[in-house]
Amino acid sequence: MRSAGTLALLGAVAYGVTSLASTPASAQVPPSITVTPASGSAGSAFTVSWVGFSWDPDCYQRMQVLWDNAGNILATPAQAYRGAVTVSSPTWSDPGSHTVVLRTVCRGSIARATYSVTLAPTTRPTTTTPPPVTTTTNPPVVTTPPAVTTTTRPTTTTTTTSTTTTTTTTTTESTSESVPTAGTFEGGDGALTLDKDNIQPGDPLTATGTGCQPGSEVTLSSLGEDVGTARADRTGTFSTRVEFATIQPGRHVIRADCGIILVGSVDVALTSSTGGTTSTLVILVFFLLIGATLLRRQFSAFRRTA
Repeated sequence: MRSAGTLALLGAVAYGVTSLASTPASAQVPPSITVTPASGSAGSAFTVSWVGFSWDPDCYQRMQVLWDNAGNILATPAQAYRGAVTVSSPTWSDPGSHTVVLRTVCRGSIARATYSVTLAPTTRPTTTTPPPVTTTTNPPVVTTPPAVTTTTRPTTTTTTTSTTTTTTTTTTESTSESVPTAGTFEGGDGALTLDKDNIQPGDPLTATGTGCQPGSEVTLSSLGEDVGTARADRTGTFSTRVEFATIQPGRHVIRADCGIILVGSVDVALTSSTGGTTSTLVILVFFLLIGATLLRRQFSAFRRTA
C-alpha cells in the first residue's frame, strides 16, 4: 500500500512539472491601447490608455502618441508598462476614422486604436439689413425785389445724403492649416554601417549612416555613453569617427539617433602583449648558447696548444 501511494505521489509531481514546463515563459499581456471617448469633433480632447508595453532597457527616449502617421506627434508620455495620457485631435483633421498609435521609440512595443472625427455644428452667417437711404431737399429761397429795383438772388438748394454701411459677418471653417511635422517612426530604408567588424583598443572606427532627415543632428551612443556626433547632409547621409572613452572586450552595440534609430555592432578583442617578449627571450637564449659553444671550443683549442 505504501508503494502504491508513493507511486501516485510521484506521478502527480511529474504531471505538475510537465505542466509547468509546457506553460509559455512569457505570459504577459500583449500591448494594447483604448481611446475614451472614441469620437468627437476636430480639436476635441480624448484619453489614451495603455497596458502591456515594454522597451529596450538601453533606451531613454519617451513614448510617442501619433495621429495617422509618424509625422504627427500628439504627446510624449514617460515609458511605463501601464498608463494613460490626455491628448487632443488636430484641428485640421477631416471627418471620418483616424488611427491613433502609441509606441516605444527604441524597438519596443506598438499598438493602435481608431478615433472618429465628427462634423461640428455649423452656424448660419448673420446678415444685417441696412435702413433705407433718406434724401432731404430744401426748397429754393426766392426774394421778390421792389418795383423800382429788381434783385434776383440765385436759387439755393441743399441736399443731405446719409450713407449707411452694411456689415455682413460670415463664419467660414478654415482648412488651410498646415500639417505639423515632427519625429519620424523608426525603420524605413536607413542603415548604420561600421568600417570594421572587429577592433582592438586604440584602433580607428568609422560609422556611416543613411536614411536620416536631411540636415538633422546625429548622436551616436553605446551603453548610454555618447561615442560620436555628426550632421546629416542633404541626402540624409552622415559619416563620423566612433571614439570610446572606456572600452571592454566583447560585442558593443552602437545606436545612431537622427530622427530614426540606426543600430550597428562591433566586436572588441584584447590581445596579449607577452608574445613579443617571449620571442625576444628565445632569440637571446639562442645567441647565448651559440656564444657559449664558441667559447668552449676556443678554450679546448687553447688547452691542446698548451
